[in-house]
Amino acid sequence: MRYAGGMRKWRTETVETVFRHPLLELQDRQLVTESSTGGTDRRRAIVLETPDWVNVIPLTADGRVLLIRQWRYGIERVTLEIPGGVVDPGEEPAATAARELLEETGFRAGRVRPIGKVHPNPAIHNNQTFTYVAEDLVRVGPPEGDGEEEIELTSAALAEIPGLIRDGSITHSLVIAAFHLFHLEQD
Repeated sequence: MRYAGGMRKWRTETVETVFRHPLLELQDRQLVTESSTGGTDRRRAIVLETPDWVNVIPLTADGRVLLIRQWRYGIERVTLEIPGGVVDPGEEPAATAARELLEETGFRAGRVRPIGKVHPNPAIHNNQTFTYVAEDLVRVGPPEGDGEEEIELTSAALAEIPGLIRDGSITHSLVIAAFHLFHLEQD
Protein backbone atom coordinates (compact mmCIF):
# COMPACT_ATOMS: atom_id res chain seq x y z
CA MET A 1 0.00 0.00 0.00
CA ARG A 2 1.23 3.50 -0.81
CA TYR A 3 0.33 6.99 0.32
CA ALA A 4 -0.14 9.94 -2.03
CA GLY A 5 3.15 10.75 -3.74
CA GLY A 6 4.19 7.10 -3.74
CA MET A 7 5.40 6.86 -0.14
CA ARG A 8 5.06 3.31 1.14
CA LYS A 9 3.00 2.44 4.21
CA TRP A 10 4.88 0.25 6.69
CA ARG A 11 3.00 -2.33 8.76
CA THR A 12 4.14 -3.58 12.17
CA GLU A 13 4.71 -7.32 11.96
CA THR A 14 6.08 -8.01 15.44
CA VAL A 15 6.68 -6.02 18.63
CA GLU A 16 9.25 -6.90 21.30
CA THR A 17 9.24 -4.95 24.55
CA VAL A 18 12.87 -4.14 25.36
CA PHE A 19 12.24 -2.11 28.53
CA ARG A 20 9.17 -1.22 30.58
CA HIS A 21 8.76 1.65 33.05
CA PRO A 22 5.56 3.23 34.45
CA LEU A 23 6.08 6.23 32.12
CA LEU A 24 7.10 4.42 28.94
CA GLU A 25 7.72 1.18 27.12
CA LEU A 26 10.64 0.83 24.70
CA GLN A 27 9.63 -1.38 21.79
CA ASP A 28 11.65 -2.97 19.00
CA ARG A 29 9.25 -3.27 16.08
CA GLN A 30 9.75 -5.34 12.94
CA LEU A 31 8.12 -3.56 9.99
CA VAL A 32 7.18 -4.82 6.54
CA THR A 33 6.03 -3.20 3.32
CA GLU A 34 5.66 -4.08 -0.31
CA SER A 35 8.89 -3.56 -2.26
CA SER A 36 9.07 -1.84 -5.65
CA THR A 37 9.69 -5.26 -7.25
CA GLY A 38 6.57 -6.83 -5.74
CA GLY A 39 8.38 -8.55 -2.90
CA THR A 40 8.61 -7.55 0.75
CA ASP A 41 10.95 -5.05 2.38
CA ARG A 42 11.67 -5.20 6.11
CA ARG A 43 13.14 -2.84 8.66
CA ARG A 44 13.36 -2.34 12.41
CA ALA A 45 12.07 0.66 14.32
CA ILE A 46 12.51 1.66 17.94
CA VAL A 47 9.35 3.20 19.42
CA LEU A 48 8.77 4.76 22.84
CA GLU A 49 5.20 3.84 23.68
CA THR A 50 4.08 6.53 26.11
CA PRO A 51 0.80 7.92 27.44
CA ASP A 52 -0.52 11.17 26.03
CA TRP A 53 0.57 14.40 27.71
CA VAL A 54 -1.05 17.77 28.37
CA ASN A 55 0.19 21.34 28.66
CA VAL A 56 -1.77 24.15 30.29
CA ILE A 57 -1.38 27.88 29.68
CA PRO A 58 -2.85 29.41 32.86
CA LEU A 59 -3.94 33.02 32.22
CA THR A 60 -4.74 35.35 35.09
CA ALA A 61 -7.36 38.09 34.83
CA ASP A 62 -4.58 40.72 34.67
CA GLY A 63 -2.89 39.14 31.63
CA ARG A 64 -0.17 37.10 33.30
CA VAL A 65 0.82 33.51 32.65
CA LEU A 66 1.52 31.24 35.62
CA LEU A 67 4.85 29.49 35.03
CA ILE A 68 6.78 26.92 36.97
CA ARG A 69 10.47 26.35 37.50
CA GLN A 70 11.32 22.68 37.73
CA TRP A 71 14.49 20.55 37.81
CA ARG A 72 14.68 18.39 34.69
CA TYR A 73 16.83 15.27 34.98
CA GLY A 74 17.40 14.86 31.23
CA ILE A 75 19.29 18.15 30.88
CA GLU A 76 20.32 18.39 34.55
CA ARG A 77 19.07 21.91 35.07
CA VAL A 78 16.05 23.98 36.01
CA THR A 79 13.59 24.87 33.25
CA LEU A 80 10.86 27.50 32.98
CA GLU A 81 7.63 25.87 31.83
CA ILE A 82 3.87 25.86 31.99
CA PRO A 83 2.06 23.17 34.02
CA GLY A 84 1.70 19.83 32.31
CA GLY A 85 1.91 16.11 32.72
CA VAL A 86 0.85 12.60 31.82
CA VAL A 87 -2.74 11.63 31.02
CA ASP A 88 -3.60 8.80 33.42
CA PRO A 89 -5.31 5.66 32.04
CA GLY A 90 -9.03 6.34 31.56
CA GLU A 91 -8.61 10.07 32.18
CA GLU A 92 -9.73 12.65 29.63
CA PRO A 93 -6.99 15.13 28.65
CA ALA A 94 -9.10 18.10 29.86
CA ALA A 95 -9.36 16.48 33.31
CA THR A 96 -5.60 15.95 33.30
CA ALA A 97 -5.11 19.62 32.44
CA ALA A 98 -7.26 20.69 35.40
CA ARG A 99 -5.49 18.23 37.73
CA GLU A 100 -1.99 19.28 36.66
CA LEU A 101 -2.89 22.96 36.99
CA LEU A 102 -4.05 22.41 40.57
CA GLU A 103 -1.08 20.17 41.52
CA GLU A 104 1.59 22.42 40.06
CA THR A 105 0.18 25.90 40.78
CA GLY A 106 -2.44 25.58 43.53
CA PHE A 107 -4.99 27.26 41.21
CA ARG A 108 -8.31 25.90 39.94
CA ALA A 109 -9.69 27.12 36.61
CA GLY A 110 -13.27 28.17 35.98
CA ARG A 111 -12.71 27.28 32.35
CA VAL A 112 -10.24 24.95 30.61
CA ARG A 113 -10.43 25.03 26.83
CA PRO A 114 -8.48 23.08 24.21
CA ILE A 115 -6.41 24.96 21.64
CA GLY A 116 -4.64 22.14 19.81
CA LYS A 117 -2.41 19.12 19.91
CA VAL A 118 1.01 18.10 18.60
CA HIS A 119 3.01 14.91 18.24
CA PRO A 120 6.10 15.43 20.45
CA ASN A 121 8.44 13.38 18.24
CA PRO A 122 6.66 11.09 15.78
CA ALA A 123 9.97 9.56 14.71
CA ILE A 124 10.11 7.54 17.94
CA HIS A 125 7.13 8.48 20.17
CA ASN A 126 3.58 7.24 19.62
CA ASN A 127 1.81 9.82 21.78
CA GLN A 128 0.42 13.32 21.45
CA THR A 129 0.39 16.41 23.63
CA PHE A 130 -2.86 18.32 24.11
CA THR A 131 -2.67 22.02 24.94
CA TYR A 132 -5.27 23.87 26.99
CA VAL A 133 -5.80 27.42 28.14
CA ALA A 134 -6.99 27.78 31.74
CA GLU A 135 -8.91 30.94 32.62
CA ASP A 136 -10.95 32.33 35.52
CA LEU A 137 -8.28 31.14 37.95
CA VAL A 138 -8.91 30.87 41.68
CA ARG A 139 -6.13 30.11 44.15
CA VAL A 140 -7.15 27.23 46.40
CA GLY A 141 -3.83 26.43 48.08
CA PRO A 142 -0.10 26.05 47.57
CA PRO A 143 1.33 23.96 44.72
CA GLU A 144 1.59 20.35 45.86
CA GLY A 145 3.21 18.57 42.92
CA ASP A 146 2.83 14.84 42.51
CA GLY A 147 5.19 13.88 45.32
CA GLU A 148 8.24 13.62 43.04
CA GLU A 149 8.34 17.18 41.70
CA GLU A 150 10.10 20.19 43.11
CA ILE A 151 8.24 23.17 41.71
CA GLU A 152 8.60 26.90 42.16
CA LEU A 153 5.65 29.00 40.98
CA THR A 154 6.29 32.27 39.15
CA SER A 155 4.55 34.33 36.47
CA ALA A 156 5.21 36.57 33.51
CA ALA A 157 3.12 38.99 31.52
CA LEU A 158 1.73 37.30 28.40
CA ALA A 159 3.51 39.95 26.31
CA GLU A 160 6.85 38.85 27.82
CA ILE A 161 6.58 35.22 26.67
CA PRO A 162 8.07 35.70 23.16
CA GLY A 163 11.09 37.41 24.73
CA LEU A 164 11.52 34.55 27.22
CA ILE A 165 11.55 32.12 24.31
CA ARG A 166 13.93 34.28 22.27
CA ASP A 167 16.44 34.74 25.09
CA GLY A 168 16.47 31.03 25.97
CA SER A 169 14.67 31.31 29.30
CA ILE A 170 11.98 28.96 27.91
CA THR A 171 13.55 26.09 25.97
CA HIS A 172 11.08 23.20 26.40
CA SER A 173 9.88 22.46 22.87
CA LEU A 174 6.37 21.44 23.93
CA VAL A 175 5.96 24.66 25.90
CA ILE A 176 7.09 26.65 22.86
CA ALA A 177 4.63 24.67 20.71
CA ALA A 178 1.86 25.45 23.22
CA PHE A 179 2.52 29.19 22.97
CA HIS A 180 2.61 28.91 19.18
CA LEU A 181 -0.82 27.25 19.22
CA PHE A 182 -2.04 30.02 21.51
CA HIS A 183 -0.63 32.67 19.15
CA LEU A 184 -2.37 31.03 16.16
CA GLU A 185 -5.65 31.10 18.07
CA GLN A 186 -5.29 34.86 18.57
CA ASP A 187 -4.88 35.60 14.83
